[in-house]
Amino acid sequence: MKTFLKSCTAIALACSFSGQAVAQVKEIGKGEGQVNIIAWPGYIERGETDKNYDWVTEFEKASGCKVNVKTAATSDEMVALMNEGGFDLVTASGDASLRLVAGKRVQPINTDLVKSWSTIDERLKDAPWFTVDSQHYGVPYQWGPNVLMYNTNVFKEAPKSWNVVFEPMDLPDGKPNKGRVQAYDGAIHIADAANYLMAHKPDLGIKDPYELNEDQYKAALDLLRVQRTLVGRYWHDAMIQVDDFKNEGVVASGSWPFQVNLLGSEKQPVGSTIPEEGATGWADTTMMHVDAANPNCAYMWLEHSLNPKLQGDLAAWFGSNPVVPAACKGNELLTDAGCKANGFEDFAKIKFWRTPVSKCASQNDQCVPYYRWVSDYIGVIGGR
Repeated sequence: MKTFLKSCTAIALACSFSGQAVAQVKEIGKGEGQVNIIAWPGYIERGETDKNYDWVTEFEKASGCKVNVKTAATSDEMVALMNEGGFDLVTASGDASLRLVAGKRVQPINTDLVKSWSTIDERLKDAPWFTVDSQHYGVPYQWGPNVLMYNTNVFKEAPKSWNVVFEPMDLPDGKPNKGRVQAYDGAIHIADAANYLMAHKPDLGIKDPYELNEDQYKAALDLLRVQRTLVGRYWHDAMIQVDDFKNEGVVASGSWPFQVNLLGSEKQPVGSTIPEEGATGWADTTMMHVDAANPNCAYMWLEHSLNPKLQGDLAAWFGSNPVVPAACKGNELLTDAGCKANGFEDFAKIKFWRTPVSKCASQNDQCVPYYRWVSDYIGVIGGR
């Protein structure tokens, strides 16, 4: 892991947010010819996978800015890449965004230069995972839940609980779940365990899966050690998980709607659900590097990213929700029923990813900070 992760951002967001930061860009000039973006898989498509999904080609023609994309599989990878530099933008989830702000890796956004800012969902405009001291450090991009993906040949009905991936049991086909389930290869998965314990061990008193005291944290790790005995492979590469469901006998796992949609498009026997315990989720923000070499092209992309057609097409492709509500209507790929199907009305039910810090409201400022999540989850995966 990069030094930056160890120093400021992973430890406890100890670097202060002191001082009112000011947006660097006052007006958009001529494009520099390119923009370099770190993105989640499937987030920036140019029609290479499916010609119907292309929101890059026209942008490049209109702006003169070539879009170069580096995909990243985890938030920690995104933070490390932003620390290395050489990128203009990143589609950061909530478990990375405040780390990037605290570490001074991203710059405030001049929202006056993003003409479509007013069209953003009011539930997201001032979200705490990218807004600090009333200053916005990015532009919302997409959001959605972490779903339970399952094989419909094994589960004739959707599983009602996350227990199928957390506890030893025989599945509906009469075979054990051991070796046939997966878990996410990222420390933020500890929150999924905590969310499960909120429902099944209420005596622990967990109020927020990202705010855990020592006892609650220990219980979550203990549950993950049980899960370790069941997991055939931890996943972080979406395409490898797709292959595992197709060819390696995996039948249940936490996943993203992207994998569900991709497998469904290939007529594979998969379904997805949000079980009775609820789910964690992600609300992603396009953030600009503090030393972006191509700020004009970057601002052009930020505006383009809010285009209702792009938002609707991306939501259809990824199985996510647009940050521009207008995208929910009139999009041929998403259809008028798409937002409801993707959980647009379930916003309040999702416990969105954010970076755990030591000072937390629900546990009298005595929570386990993220750097321990990172090191301890590595230990869990390693069998410790």
